[in-house]
Amino acid sequence: MTALAITAFAANSLICRAALGPGLIDPASFTTVRLVSAALVLACVVFARRRRLPQFAFGDWRAAGALFAYAVFFSFGYVLLTTGTGALILFGSVQLTMFAWAFREGERFTALAWGGLALATGGLVWLVLPGLEAPDPLGALFHTLSGAAWGVFSLLIRGARHPVESNAANFLICVPLTLLVSAVFWADLDASMAGLALAVLSGGLASGCGYVIWYWVLRHLPAARASATQLSAPAIAALGGVVLLGEDLTLRLVVASAAMLGGVAVVLAQKTKVMPSPE
Repeated sequence: MTALAITAFAANSLICRAALGPGLIDPASFTTVRLVSAALVLACVVFARRRRLPQFAFGDWRAAGALFAYAVFFSFGYVLLTTGTGALILFGSVQLTMFAWAFREGERFTALAWGGLALATGGLVWLVLPGLEAPDPLGALFHTLSGAAWGVFSLLIRGARHPVESNAANFLICVPLTLLVSAVFWADLDASMAGLALAVLSGGLASGCGYVIWYWVLRHLPAARASATQLSAPAIAALGGVVLLGEDLTLRLVVASAAMLGGVAVVLAQKTKVMPSPE
């Protein structure tokens, strides 16, 4: 189930790039269809479990705003980035945001953890530095903002008593916001049937079903191990981009991946060691 959830997260990058790279759909429409599909799937799951639709009282407007920002920047960024590069920048931004939040809340890292954090940050900076293999700077900025928004969203909902229903409510709150984005970019509307199908697949399967599976997984895995398993998502996305979409695997992406994923792994390992025993 853990492998299935991580594959679903990686598949989001693949599906989004497959739809937006060739121009099968515009990013605003992709975002709208994706969020609406995810909201419908999560609402059906809640109804099947509780025999009632999600209640907005379970939602969090701040978390919904962060979720909306993540989805919008995610789509507009993948017009400009390859699958692996986008996934790696997103993952790096998520982790750095969560580490910064932990430090702000009083958590202190060991010297080795700081070294791992510096390595991960250096890998991210090197990945986006100007050069022949550098990603599009606007796309890199969009995915950095998307990752930061996802990190904030994850932190805001971590204490939810009913995570599936809370997420369903948050997605429903996002629907009018994303419809507004589609209205703003109405002149750019360009959606083929294949693009719409990929957007539904991204929202309904990779997002909606993926989140439900992930919440179930979190009940059976320690937090540190659950975080560590997410290290594989950018690698799966990059490999999928090469195999399925014919994208190039550049040396810069390989080295940056090793630095970022290795650095994050060091930080997570150190956090596990210093974590106090439950009483």
